[in-house]
Amino acid sequence: MARVYSGKRPQDLKRTLGAVSRYLGRHRVLIALVAVLAALSASANLLGTYMIRPIVNQVVAQGSVSGLMAGVGITAAIYAVGVLSTLGYTQIMVRAAQKILLDIRRDLYHRLQTLPLRFFDQNRKGDLMSLFTNDVDTISDALNNSFAVVIQSMVQLFGMVLLLFLLNWRLSILVLAGYGVMFAYIRYSSKRSKFYFDRQQEHLGSLDGYIEEMTAGQKVVKVFSHEPANLDGFRARNQALQEAGSRAQAYAATMIPAVVTISYFNYAIIAVLGGLMVLNGQSDLGSLASYLVFVRQSAMPINQLTQQGNFLLVALAGAERIFRTMEEEPEVDRGAVELVRVRREGDGTLIPCRESTGRWAWRDSARPSAPLVPLRGDVRFDHVTFGYEPGQTVLRDLSLYAKPGHKIAFVGSTGAGKTTITNLINRFYDVTGGTITYDGIDVRDIRKDDLRRSLGIVLQDTHLFTGTVADNIRFGKLDATQEEVERAARIANAHSFISRLPQGYDTMVTGDGANLSQGQRQLLAIARAAVADPPVLILDEATSSIDTRTEALIEKGMDALMEGRTVFVIAHRLSTVRNANVILVLEHGEVVERGSHEDLLAQRGEYYQLYHGMFELS
Repeated sequence: MARVYSGKRPQDLKRTLGAVSRYLGRHRVLIALVAVLAALSASANLLGTYMIRPIVNQVVAQGSVSGLMAGVGITAAIYAVGVLSTLGYTQIMVRAAQKILLDIRRDLYHRLQTLPLRFFDQNRKGDLMSLFTNDVDTISDALNNSFAVVIQSMVQLFGMVLLLFLLNWRLSILVLAGYGVMFAYIRYSSKRSKFYFDRQQEHLGSLDGYIEEMTAGQKVVKVFSHEPANLDGFRARNQALQEAGSRAQAYAATMIPAVVTISYFNYAIIAVLGGLMVLNGQSDLGSLASYLVFVRQSAMPINQLTQQGNFLLVALAGAERIFRTMEEEPEVDRGAVELVRVRREGDGTLIPCRESTGRWAWRDSARPSAPLVPLRGDVRFDHVTFGYEPGQTVLRDLSLYAKPGHKIAFVGSTGAGKTTITNLINRFYDVTGGTITYDGIDVRDIRKDDLRRSLGIVLQDTHLFTGTVADNIRFGKLDATQEEVERAARIANAHSFISRLPQGYDTMVTGDGANLSQGQRQLLAIARAAVADPPVLILDEATSSIDTRTEALIEKGMDALMEGRTVFVIAHRLSTVRNANVILVLEHGEVVERGSHEDLLAQRGEYYQLYHGMFELS
């Protein structure tokens, strides 16, 4: 998959314009009103300039003061209409643009929420953030500053050419020749600058990604004293951006002066020839005065179109990246089995209900008459094969089972496939071979939301959100009461340190928990899983960042949390898995040993070496 932030001009302009048009169409009334007012503003400017002709002719031919005053009054009224139209379309465009941007940001974020983890594995966070910042900002600038200006400029350009021919068609041929020279130079300069504009956007994306990575990894940078090396990396990327930007702007910046110079040259020729025509009686003075003003203004709409053309192309490139992300295939979910609350009748029958009974069951929505399957937490792998990338197998013909209430532990070296197993249970990824069943149901037949709702996960990489401590615990169950939150904290033995925080459970957590220790953050993650009260619990090295004393304190709480649940434990410390029902030793995606702690020690194999190696390292 290509990176989201490509830095190129739009590759499929027609398709991108179609997508943008659909968003404009949602607010077609406001957009149409903006277009009408922008055209009216441009027309008022043209008519105001044309009024020079009758005013001059009234004064010169008739010496009429009343005619002069009437002409000036009409001109003032025309310009007043233009001013009011300009004020109107700018205010309406602001509101319309914000509504369109609201829709784009909402749809983009919604689509990101539906994309599989594989997408996020293959795209940098900085690139994804640039969709909401750089790319949305360019669309905002185009809507607010370019949309109405382009309409105005086009109306002025075509209206000006029409009025020029009405005033003096002979001189207008020379004006069109000047226009031809202008457009030829613009085309030449645009081609020369396009390459460097593309390079500029590429280097900008690279610089943004570098800054994002270095900012996020400041602790590591400082630990290894790599500030000078990182500064050199920044300078190299910044220098490349500066060079590409300078060359792009050097070509682009010549367009306006060139167009103005050509228009001045054209104006001088027209003034001389027009004066001769007036002297020879081939034209009246008013027409020449109005004509010269039009010629003087002829460069303005062309310059505006040139400037806005570059802005619009950059905005469309940003829009293309956004819409390309929106077109990414969402996470596939063809499951029909859903999780429902149930109550047990006197005869033992399970009946779906709305109230909380503490009982859950699986219901196949595709087969309403099928019996409900009680949620027990029976998880089985049957000859499972999986690889993150084609041709790179991580798990090979893996078979295992976890009976309800059993604690299954996975141990092995880094890269053995321990975390991959848990990723497959909750369907972050789907197996490439074999099956995984949950209470006898293929997990691919279970709706992903319902499947994941039945699982509680404590990840090795703890992530906390901006909010209070209570909010972060409540993330496991959004409708949890304060009592449930505190109970979960006590289970995880987090209540003690939370109570010592400045505002207790109302203490704000910021910067992904930067104001807490790593161990405290992990305790909150365990409390978050506890409040969800799931039948199946996955602990991905959940105590890896907790010191030995803290680990001992939470053992009782963890035992209470795991009681009656199916638990999968990925172990960093082998001391945490000694009481597991079954320990699976993985190596290169295969189970090389299985059994209880005592059985595996007795075998004096891989587990024996790992276990005693731990004590030697201690």
